[in-house]
Amino acid sequence: MEVQETDIQTDRILTIPNLLSMARLLGVPVFLWLVLSPVFDGPDLDGWALLVLAASGVSDYLDGKLARRWNQISALGRILDPAADRLYILSTLVGLTWRDILPLWLTALLLARELVLLVTVWRLDRAGYAPPQVNFLGKAATFNLMYAFPLLLLSEGSGWVPSLAAIFGWAFAGWGTALYWWAGILYVVQVRRILAADATAD
Repeated sequence: MEVQETDIQTDRILTIPNLLSMARLLGVPVFLWLVLSPVFDGPDLDGWALLVLAASGVSDYLDGKLARRWNQISALGRILDPAADRLYILSTLVGLTWRDILPLWLTALLLARELVLLVTVWRLDRAGYAPPQVNFLGKAATFNLMYAFPLLLLSEGSGWVPSLAAIFGWAFAGWGTALYWWAGILYVVQVRRILAADATAD
């Protein structure tokens, strides 16, 4: 699947979609503090952590939709949106792994994908290219993971609700991880084509 390019339609910084992305970024340390509270003998704040995650998921959907509808796609927005996605995934991985909710192997698998993309973007930047826009597959992977993490957090405890949350949470985690790597591989392939075409042109 090719990355879907969208023309930048505004240079404005203070747009509603950008403000939503900024708010999501500010929520990252708040979420991490909430989810790690029990680790440091603090109160159980998982309910609040779930609310922050839910709000981030809603804002993630809205910022892209509103940017397209209101013609407010911007260069800043193309940086903020994927940055917020990755920081939420990273903070959730740290928090849930520290809490022993996520196994270390799954965390390592997701972080390895991020490392591969980091190297890829670095090579693209050295060649003078901006990172390609996030594709639909990458967004689908992120949505799956953002469903998986709150469900797995909710699975802590006993009873039918945590049991059901665990079933759906691990299902979303499996789909999300597979899609995350698939989107990453397609991204790497696209970047290699760009760099190869650039080398041929030289």
